[in-house]
Amino acid sequence: MSLETVRARGLVLLGCGKMGGALLAGWLARGVPPSSVWVIEPAPSDWLRAQGVHLNEALPPDPAVALVAGKPQMMGAALPALLALGNGTTLFLSIAAGTTIAAFEAALGEDTPIVRAMPNTPAAVGRGITALIGNARASAAQIDMAEALLQAVGQTVRLGSEGQMDAVTAVSGSGPAYVFHLIETLAAAGEAEGLSPDLAMRLAKATVGGAGQLAEEAAEDPAQLRRNVTSPNGTTQAALEVLMDDGAGLPPLMRRAVAAAAARSRELANG
Repeated sequence: MSLETVRARGLVLLGCGKMGGALLAGWLARGVPPSSVWVIEPAPSDWLRAQGVHLNEALPPDPAVALVAGKPQMMGAALPALLALGNGTTLFLSIAAGTTIAAFEAALGEDTPIVRAMPNTPAAVGRGITALIGNARASAAQIDMAEALLQAVGQTVRLGSEGQMDAVTAVSGSGPAYVFHLIETLAAAGEAEGLSPDLAMRLAKATVGGAGQLAEEAAEDPAQLRRNVTSPNGTTQAALEVLMDDGAGLPPLMRRAVAAAAARSRELANG
């Protein structure tokens, strides 16, 4: 089951905000025709209206995929529109944070093929990473199809159990916000040392963006890349002695931050 199945049977997108819009743009760029896409979106943007997709129209009887991209608080109101597709051959692909596979099975029927996924916001520039896992009813071909759809906006990884999703949410789902805050604080520290705000922000953005790309593309792991930058008794070592302090540095702070995000993800999943 490939994207040809999507073209032939159609795809339903429930919710077309930033993430749904990024996915839709990726699909259209990969050759999925607008005529094969049905979008349910109560507040469509001008961009969405211009794409030529079926917008807030009656759904096809047996689409290949129904992708749920609405916010968790929208699910109760939005799912009834899709109930007729449950317990059939339509794959439900959810990127709704905090909504478990069991919750979808309860709403749609236990025989419904479901894949739960967690993308992140760099999907907007085609640099996202999405973790996914299917239920027992999702076939290998359907999981392959879900992965192909999600790869339109970046990399994918498959999980061994749904229980890993809270940690994934805390690391990669929420992680871009941590990096954005790092840029903010690095720029502010540069200002404190006498740089203009614009110069400090430009240096911070380019440094974090460049270092991230180097970390992804280099053969060495991040620990070795860090050592490569660090001369003995030099400026980088002086900074790292502060950042790497076991009691007050970045390691314990990041552990607390990720643990807090994972705990909140579990709370959302448990209602």
